[in-house]
This record gives sequence, structure tokens and C-alpha cells, in this order.
Amino acid sequence: MLKKLNTILNFIMVTFMGLFISSSIYRYYDYISHPDLYEVQSAPWYTSIQIQGLATLIIMIIAIILKVIVKRKIRNT
Repeated sequence: MLKKLNTILNFIMVTFMGLFISSSIYRYYDYISHPDLYEVQSAPWYTSIQIQGLATLIIMIIAIILKVIVKRKIRNT
């Protein structure tokens, strides 16, 4: 059961990291393709990347903490 939870946490971590990287690349490409659309905004074009990066970082930290707890319980059994 704990090994399955560890595998699920690995999957979650890889999925969120992949989503963050691919979304960041898309936003950069969109900025390069349409810079005039981003000039109208009051915030810089990369603000949404920073917000998503912070959310991804929080999810990664939670997953790492859960992985440490799971690994300790696996060692004890």
C-alpha cells in the first residue's frame, strides 16, 4: 500500500512539473508571437508564469514531505 502511494506521489510530481514547463514554454511562445497583446496589460507578461511556478512549488513541497513520511514508514515495516 505504501509503495503504491509512493508511486502515485511520483506520478503527481512529474505531472505537475511537466505541466508547468510546457505551459511556460507556450506562454513564452505566445508572447514572442503576439507582443502587442501583452503591452496592454498592467503586469509583465511573465507574471502568470511566476504565479503558476509558485503554485507548482507548493505542490512539490507537499508531495516531497509526503514522500519522506511514506519512506520512513516503509523502512519501519
